[in-house]
Amino acid sequence: MGNRVFTSCKLLTDSVLMRPRGVDHPHADRAPLLPDPQAEPPSHAHTSDKTVQAGVQSSQVYPDLILSSTTAHGFSPKCRRASPAFDIAGFEDGLGGEAVPSGKEEGGANRETPCQVDCEPVSGGLPRALDEVTGQVEDRDCPPWVWQADPRPECTDCSEDNTPYSEETPLEKADPADVAEREKITGLGSWSGLSSCSPECGLLQEGGAREGRTKQSCAELVATNDHPSGDDNTADGLCRRSPLNHGLAALPALDLVAPRRESARRGGKRDSPVGSAPPRTNDRGLKGTRRQADGKVAGMLSPPGCSELPVTAEGSSQHATALRRRSKRKRLLHTEPAHSSGMPLVNGDSGHSHTEAEDHNEKGEGETHADDGNDQEVIVIQDTGFTVKMHAPGIEPFDLQVSPQEMVQEIHQVLMDREDTCHRTCFSLQLEGNVLDNFSELKSIEGLQEGSNLKVVEEPYTVREARIHVRHIRDLLKSLDPSDSYNGVDCNSLSFLSTFTEGDLGENGKRKRKGSELEQIDCTPPEHILPGSKERPLLILQPQTKDAKPLQCLKVLTMSGWNPPPGNRKMHGDLMYLYVVTAEDRHVSITASTRGFYTNQSTAYSFNPKPANPSFLSHSLVELLSQISPTFKKNFAALQKKRVQRHPFERIATPFQVYSWTAPAVEHAMDCVRAEDAYTSRLGYEEHIPGQTRDWNEELQTTRELPRKNLPDRLLRERAIFKVHSDFAAAATRGAMAVIDGNVMAINPGEETKMQMFIWNNIFFSLGFDVRDHYKDLGGDNAAYVAPTNDLNGVRAYNAVDVEGLYTLGTVVVDYRGYRVTAQSIIPGILEREQEQSVIYGSIDFGKTVVSHPKYLELLEKTARPLKIQKHNVLDDKSEEVELCSSVECKGIIGNDSRHYILDLLRTFPPDLNFLPVEGEELPEECTNMGFPKEHRHRLSCLRQELIEAFVEHRYIVFMKLAALQLMQQKANKQEKECPAVTENGGSSPADGNATESSKALSEDVDPKSKEVILNACKAVGSISSTSFDIRFNPDIFSPGVRFHDNSCDEVEKQKQLLKDAAAFLISCQIPSLIKDCVDHTVLPMDGATLAEAIHQRGINIRYLAKIVEYVSKSQARQQLDHIHKLGITELITRSAKHIFKTYLQGVELSGLSAAISHFLNCFLSSFPNPIAHLPTDELVSKKKRNKRKPRHLGNVDNTAWASTTPLELWKNISNETKSYFNFTIECESVDQAVERYGLQKISLLREICVKSGIQILLKEYNFDSRHRPTFTEEDILNIFPVVKHVNPKASDAFHFFQSGQSKVQQGFLKEGCELINEALNLFNNVYGAMHVEICACLRLLARLNYIMGDNNEALNNQQKAVLMSERALGVDHPNTIQEYMHLALYCFANGQLSTALKLLYRSRYLLILVYGEDHPEMALLDSNIGLVLHGVMEYDLSLRFLESALTVNGKYHGTKSLKVAMSHHLVARVYDSKAEFRSALQHEKDGYTIYKNQFGENHEKTKESSEYLKYLTQQAVALQRTMNEIYKNGSNASILPLKFTAPIMSSVLEQLNVINGILFIPLSQKELENLKAEVHRRQALHDTFRIAEQENSAEGTGTESDHGKSQTIVETSTAQASA
Repeated sequence: MGNRVFTSCKLLTDSVLMRPRGVDHPHADRAPLLPDPQAEPPSHAHTSDKTVQAGVQSSQVYPDLILSSTTAHGFSPKCRRASPAFDIAGFEDGLGGEAVPSGKEEGGANRETPCQVDCEPVSGGLPRALDEVTGQVEDRDCPPWVWQADPRPECTDCSEDNTPYSEETPLEKADPADVAEREKITGLGSWSGLSSCSPECGLLQEGGAREGRTKQSCAELVATNDHPSGDDNTADGLCRRSPLNHGLAALPALDLVAPRRESARRGGKRDSPVGSAPPRTNDRGLKGTRRQADGKVAGMLSPPGCSELPVTAEGSSQHATALRRRSKRKRLLHTEPAHSSGMPLVNGDSGHSHTEAEDHNEKGEGETHADDGNDQEVIVIQDTGFTVKMHAPGIEPFDLQVSPQEMVQEIHQVLMDREDTCHRTCFSLQLEGNVLDNFSELKSIEGLQEGSNLKVVEEPYTVREARIHVRHIRDLLKSLDPSDSYNGVDCNSLSFLSTFTEGDLGENGKRKRKGSELEQIDCTPPEHILPGSKERPLLILQPQTKDAKPLQCLKVLTMSGWNPPPGNRKMHGDLMYLYVVTAEDRHVSITASTRGFYTNQSTAYSFNPKPANPSFLSHSLVELLSQISPTFKKNFAALQKKRVQRHPFERIATPFQVYSWTAPAVEHAMDCVRAEDAYTSRLGYEEHIPGQTRDWNEELQTTRELPRKNLPDRLLRERAIFKVHSDFAAAATRGAMAVIDGNVMAINPGEETKMQMFIWNNIFFSLGFDVRDHYKDLGGDNAAYVAPTNDLNGVRAYNAVDVEGLYTLGTVVVDYRGYRVTAQSIIPGILEREQEQSVIYGSIDFGKTVVSHPKYLELLEKTARPLKIQKHNVLDDKSEEVELCSSVECKGIIGNDSRHYILDLLRTFPPDLNFLPVEGEELPEECTNMGFPKEHRHRLSCLRQELIEAFVEHRYIVFMKLAALQLMQQKANKQEKECPAVTENGGSSPADGNATESSKALSEDVDPKSKEVILNACKAVGSISSTSFDIRFNPDIFSPGVRFHDNSCDEVEKQKQLLKDAAAFLISCQIPSLIKDCVDHTVLPMDGATLAEAIHQRGINIRYLAKIVEYVSKSQARQQLDHIHKLGITELITRSAKHIFKTYLQGVELSGLSAAISHFLNCFLSSFPNPIAHLPTDELVSKKKRNKRKPRHLGNVDNTAWASTTPLELWKNISNETKSYFNFTIECESVDQAVERYGLQKISLLREICVKSGIQILLKEYNFDSRHRPTFTEEDILNIFPVVKHVNPKASDAFHFFQSGQSKVQQGFLKEGCELINEALNLFNNVYGAMHVEICACLRLLARLNYIMGDNNEALNNQQKAVLMSERALGVDHPNTIQEYMHLALYCFANGQLSTALKLLYRSRYLLILVYGEDHPEMALLDSNIGLVLHGVMEYDLSLRFLESALTVNGKYHGTKSLKVAMSHHLVARVYDSKAEFRSALQHEKDGYTIYKNQFGENHEKTKESSEYLKYLTQQAVALQRTMNEIYKNGSNASILPLKFTAPIMSSVLEQLNVINGILFIPLSQKELENLKAEVHRRQALHDTFRIAEQENSAEGTGTESDHGKSQTIVETSTAQASA
């Protein structure tokens, strides 16, 4: 925090720490991914016309999107040259389209020249082919075009309406002659049988017929890459399987907009010539991969800091890895518009949009927009890929496809990834004897053309190259080792999906199945999965397969103790020495020389560097080891084969580290690279050496200064911001851990330990203690502990507004071992001067002395509207007024880099008066009735930004109602036309940031009566303006020490009332709204994290948790809220325990950490009454103990006090903590009482406390209920991880596309929604790389849309990626992962993979039982799914157990008269019917019929269906009874009529699965279709009317027509599931 960060720290370190890094620095790979300002503009994502039709109106926000016409129907895999101008036109449901010219060239003739290659058509008419690096479809092999979009009206804002576009122009039909011409040129004829979910995918699906081309020519297409063989929209680019591309796959669109130049990077290092830009990598440094023309697929490279992971695979491999191809890259040269384009906001926040719009209005007032079309000129330059033949030593020559735009270095990377060349790192490429420069583009190399022979030539090693080589080999050997994932290292994390699917997904699964669908499916669930089971096993959470232990190639590979070589050996070419123990237990010393690697005669005790006999000199270490050790040769080959079969998403690094709270006992192996990292780069030698560190502040601020005028610029900027921020968060976390572990020296070592501050790796660290009584009046250490998180929220808010010229510090808050550490980037020059000299805006003493600055006022005023901050005057110590536009604690400092920084943003949002008692102030009745105001343990309680937004929106509705009511009264009185004021303002929303402008515009043109109406409405809602709606808060109201002038008393009183109203709004509106959503089950939290997320989304702070639990307890729907009550109690207990644990840990020295944590967990969760703590054993204690100096601790607690804690004492403390912090009484003296009283389960409590506190425990079965021995021993505590809070940079454009897609899906426009989601996916990939939570949401929605539109296989592929990504980025037991498993099971069933579907459902049920327990509303859906699948495979008894369990849970949470219960009755009846137990079936169906009849009436379709089924069951029951009577009567002579037993039909089971999962297929007649279209158009037109009233020049947009050719319309009933 600024106040204590920089006080009296005059250091001489600044000049040392700020030096730039040298190019040859050994950790040059840690350089930021900053784009080259001179780099050519990158290509942008393709935006099809469907985005136009998808309801987006802010074309001003996206002036650079290429929009054009497409054909209305059909699909043609041909292309032609586009005309210079295209209409912005919508399209209907065609899968692709032809470019339709809408204008003529100046010469008068339409330009129309066919392309000479077969390209994939996409909407927009460009001939495209697949870019196999990114999975993108790219333009190729055509001369440049010039495209122009039509002039589009200016847009002031789009953040409130989730649809960024809504223009439509009439559709133009394709010219038949043109189509014929194309067919003649391409020779492709017509293609039929196409079924693709994505309108931009031109792939043949399985079963699709194709005409006009032989298999041979199709193969040629694949070989030459002239045919599209991937999906440009899927996140990892794995191409769809088709007759054309069996086994081939592509990898993520990692860097569509990366800088042009790429520096040489091998094995995690790189040489960068001065001036070159960093490599094209994703957010963790991951590189794409490429496919060779012979069908072999090369894989990905690893994150920085370790060598690349070669993941080569054969073309037919089970999981073909990603393709790295940049062969067809576009270059876009933009002529910028004369006016600035608006910048869409992160998460829909419109503050910045408003400021951009203001700029636009200022610049454009005197301008006309007639020439807008010319301003958006885009030039596309295309490149044609070609094939070269690679000649590498020891293997057969192979073909490789390259692009003229690629650099030689990229071919190096491919060779390091290929399975047969992955062991080479030190080589050059030669063309006809000439060595190619690594940084040359291929197009600049003379003589390089189609069919050229490139030779791989081994080069001499240097020390650096030898180290890189060893690191690379180590990474190859460790590629299947999960230990880094368990240890939380290098952004590795766990995934277990492949354990349950066993490669059964997609085409592989289809190939595996033989014969009947029902062949030998083992459906029996494990005992703990069955309903009613009390078992809660933990071992199943992380299943250990037989392959869990990877193949051992070597026992030891490490640096020799004889390093470095002596001088005489250096002159013989020795670079370094290695020590190896082979699997056969042979000890070998190896010399790394300039010529390669050979064995020498040294032993562990004698140095003899001469070559052994034989020496086996090899250029590659792998080749040498293969000669020395047969086991190595065999196992290394097997390891590579296994490695390439893994899904790419199992290997890609996550953007932020995910920690696992359990881990198996992993054997700790020797690892020279890990050891080197730990004691050099990681802990700080090199990170303390001048010139070796990254200037984090410069990187963070430079990325924010990048241009953002158009979409490619914004993508590049957001990508760079995200990359630098994720690197900064990782570095800050490492540094914070080093600080607490005592491995960093303080910059003020003479002061008390609590007050010490640290600088490490150019990051400033301070501890969460109240130094120098800074927070004495605000709560002392409690206030100092919460201030960093408040500050982080302020940083997040200002970053989201993103005002140019205003800078915030990089901020990360880390909780580790009971301490809170704040990590901040360092303002240049701040350490050279006193803080009093630095601060030119704000106050350093909470308002006693205050200063202001005109530049800061100007910058902060731009943030005032979106953040709802009121400009105000305060009095300084001289009683003079000082104008501020932020809280008084916010400080402005101009750094030595002349940037304007703001820091200490802990009071960005106004105070929460419910937890801030103020003498003489009385809260509204709603608050006092609930017991507020309540004294909190600190006075820094603030309202959340979400609450401010919700409150302002609520007030805006009140404002509109008041104004409308008064205007209607005027109209009635005077019989005049309705005043236009309200109509013009009606479409806007307070969050727009535009309400003020629109209201101002109104007030100038309306009559005095109307002005009076607006004045009264403004006054009633508390607007700061009397002529427009504008609510803002003064954050300094009620701040101690801040004084206001007497003249502003009225204004201060208004602000006080506004804050009281906001506090009342939280109590009276937001909490009841949350409860209502929980009753309706639109909010379904499963654990503490998802409950907290739901609470925060509504602007409610966690400190209100007790009030929420009380609301639930008193609710009439108490039974339906039982899960919320249990979760609330669990959160109260575990959060209170975490508070106690924090203080408890501060008194523990490092040697006693595991003993202390195990003792705490025993006291917290074990039934054993008297656990005894084990202090460090005597053998570790020095005999001269008395003379030893006592170690210093950050806390004041005695370092053995923790050992005396008892279960009774701990639970008493927990009870006291819940009472004092949350004001809730927990009447429990032990964990057993809590479990019994509240229905909790101990395993869930264990998970919650471990996740919240960063504890990692051993994966084993724990006996919590034993009263004879404690549950945990110190050996069960494996690790303690940091809990990290940081800003999450957003991809704003992608987010807008995603919101628009969701909106379209909810309106029923599935294809258009799918198109927008695909575009969002592309943009997310370009900003975040291949792995991110938001990409997971995209994939989930895409999979659901694919499924609804009938593309089950594509749904399966996308959902598989979503599951993998959720496991990797959120955690294997996160509630989102549970739901992803459920969705994947449905798609597996639809694809006929019944066994896999059941395994996935069992896994999902196990996770839900572990996380929460059985008694949860989601369990009813899960059990219904399991029951239906079991019914489908005729396991009737098992099916009944699950379906009856689902019936019970549905009855509890939805009420016995709900439709879900009726559905459950029907499902149970069907199973009884199949078992021929007709009486039971009749009883259940009657119950269902009664519910339908009461809900719908007798004439409803569902009631009639149930009635018909009842009749059928009755007939069956009567027939059965007759048969039984006949048998009783006549015995063996009875004539028995055959009974009809209804065996389940798979289609019927799938139909029921769809229904319970919220998907209905409703058959509609043509007339009903027309009526539906008309209704959709009417609603869309009504919606557009409001938009038109708000935006002067916006074009009228109408809804997209439905599919003409379909006889069914698909309706998604559960939009919440579809767009979660």
